[in-house]
Amino acid sequence: MTTAPWRDTALAAAARVDDLLSRMTLEEKTAQLYGVWVGAATDGDGVAPLQREMTADHDWDELITLGLGQLTRSFGTAPVDPAVGAQALARAQRRIAAAGRFGIPAVAHEECLAGFTAWGATAYPVPLAWGATFDPALVEELGRRIGDDLRAAGVHQGLAPVLDVVRDPRWGRVEETIGEDPYLVGTVGTAYVRGLESAGVIATLKHFAGYAASAGARNLAPVRAGVREFADVTLPPFEMALREGGARSVMAAYTETDGVPASADPRLLTELLREEWGFTGTVVADYFGIGFLQTLHRVAGSPAEAARVALEAGVDVELPSLKCYGKPLVAAVREGLVPESLVDRAARRVLLQKCELGLLDEDWRPEPAGPLDLDSAANRALARRLAEESVVLLDNPDGLLPLPPDARIAVVGPRAADPLAMLGCYSFPSHVLPHHPEVPTGIGIPSVLESLRAELPDAKVTFAQGCGVSDPDPAGFAEAVARTAEADVCVAVLGDRAGLFGRGTSGEGCDVADLRLPGVQGDLLDALVGTGVPVVLVLLTGRPYALGRWQGRLGAVVQAFFPGAEGGPAVAGVLSGRVNPSGRLPVSVPRSPGGQPWTYLQPPLGLAGEVSNLDPTPLYAFGHGRSYTAFAWEDFAGPDAEIGTDGSYDVSVTVRNTGDRDGTEVVQLYLHDPVASVTRPDVRLIGYRRLDLAPGQARRVSFRFHADLSSFTDRSGTRVVEPGALELRLSSSSAQVRHTARLTLTGPVRTPGHGRRLRCAAEVSDVG
Repeated sequence: MTTAPWRDTALAAAARVDDLLSRMTLEEKTAQLYGVWVGAATDGDGVAPLQREMTADHDWDELITLGLGQLTRSFGTAPVDPAVGAQALARAQRRIAAAGRFGIPAVAHEECLAGFTAWGATAYPVPLAWGATFDPALVEELGRRIGDDLRAAGVHQGLAPVLDVVRDPRWGRVEETIGEDPYLVGTVGTAYVRGLESAGVIATLKHFAGYAASAGARNLAPVRAGVREFADVTLPPFEMALREGGARSVMAAYTETDGVPASADPRLLTELLREEWGFTGTVVADYFGIGFLQTLHRVAGSPAEAARVALEAGVDVELPSLKCYGKPLVAAVREGLVPESLVDRAARRVLLQKCELGLLDEDWRPEPAGPLDLDSAANRALARRLAEESVVLLDNPDGLLPLPPDARIAVVGPRAADPLAMLGCYSFPSHVLPHHPEVPTGIGIPSVLESLRAELPDAKVTFAQGCGVSDPDPAGFAEAVARTAEADVCVAVLGDRAGLFGRGTSGEGCDVADLRLPGVQGDLLDALVGTGVPVVLVLLTGRPYALGRWQGRLGAVVQAFFPGAEGGPAVAGVLSGRVNPSGRLPVSVPRSPGGQPWTYLQPPLGLAGEVSNLDPTPLYAFGHGRSYTAFAWEDFAGPDAEIGTDGSYDVSVTVRNTGDRDGTEVVQLYLHDPVASVTRPDVRLIGYRRLDLAPGQARRVSFRFHADLSSFTDRSGTRVVEPGALELRLSSSSAQVRHTARLTLTGPVRTPGHGRRLRCAAEVSDVG
């Protein structure tokens, strides 16, 4: 029996795919360009925008005779035992392969934003918590572990990470982002990509590009970012994750920028992404994004026209199900409205990826290799470590924390006893189980109340809810105040309820008008403070909230961004002192709730000044976080120097733990550009390093700055390095400068191009 060239694993992938394409009909090629969402609801509430309106029923048996590009969310649509789900997925793949002429299975994709979105899988901290760790190595381990679980279940592609940079904290999807700084987002996001890809799973970067800059913080609203904001804030994390992380897929954003939807923008998806950056993978649509070109954006008059516009722009795969790339596209090609070459271009990219995954090989097998344990002890240990590193101690002015082991503690608040308070909107219990209230959570999720009782067994712990998360009823205040008055200390656990499309206070489609604590939680906190008993505020949220109202009135403030299934023990460990907090803010915490569509990346006119009575200075700055120990920054080495516009420069400092317990300091390097041809942020992060230090231990960290890191987009739209003065600021936050090095760049203006250096290398050595 002769093996067809496309089955020959000895041949190059491109040759195999060219041979296969030459044998396929138009309908078979087009079938590789869409997914099918089996079991998606066509009535009632869904887990994707406008799911009910955009989802149609299809004849599965007829459809798969042509082949199939992707299978959508076999695990993340409804609760199913993972082992049963893996076997069902394998059977579906067998049916797809048997039905078509070429026996090609589909790419199975799933959400994996905070863990594998499957019933019974570990729910990890949300990406905003990843940012708070300032620990890319740990996040890379997270990506690898999630990837291993996905691959073991038969999933090939993960729809993560989100590389949107926060521009307005009122946006509901802030919890899905890594932070408000492109360097932090890029380095942490790239680490996750490396981990996922190292497990053999395709990482999908989203949302490309500009989604987080929607006007008024409204989900899917138009983006009005300027050319330089787009180039210098929005795009760098994607460029880093592609160049350094090796991501093999990109998801086109829902939004439009300056009137052009991302899914209809060839300058973004073809000229920049492929021709300039050299990307060779697949571009997939965000769910229903191609259909939205007709229904929401109105740049297409029919599904066929939407297909043409998206294909021309460079969208290869329609997700989650076919609406435009099926029969409407085939008919448009037959009528001469869409060149078949566009179908061939997209199909070649899809099939090349399937070839890389081994899906074109004759020995391909879909069955799981062994038993599945998606909530293993190793998973939980990693979830605990990540949660512990992400908790941020915002304030502890009088040393109220750690709590005494035998204290009388009143635990109060709507988030204290609810396990779901730990989870973001893309965790399975928050994302899917609201539609299945009869189904148990599937994993253990200790609450803060339960965890604190376990952490401090000799303490007397009482509880009162006080109020709901978002309802306006203060009926529970009296009991909460009574319990607090009887205690030595009150731990007020407040925050968000994750949900989708207005069903929560944080999450996709859960945007807010201002940054007040939801519901009457702020009034509850006032009532607790009014007792005179010291209050420790614990926030479990998906975004920062304005806390200036309580400045100087609280005993301590602890911030945790949806810290996952092990978040309760992690928070309790910080309160007890078992864990020395090491998290740092990935987003600023504002002082006042209104007038805050800002991040710390502000040029001079965005800072406080005499021209306006509104002061945007945050209460707690980006990068801020306290510890139970103290650190000295010694022996700074950063002499004034001149380097060329293509030169490099080293700056270093020794950090010593001067306290009596282990602790972690995060050394941050910021750039200040005093004069440039366009306005620049007053400071921006260009490097950082975590330092774990025992009592008395000292370690020296050295950063190698390259002039490329000072580059920006000039008035012509060209990225340049300009000569002139610079300052490098070694800091413990964007607002707390410890040491400053002054540089002068000399020589001509330089255009570093796509190959420019994207990160600041850091080396750490022990000091005797």
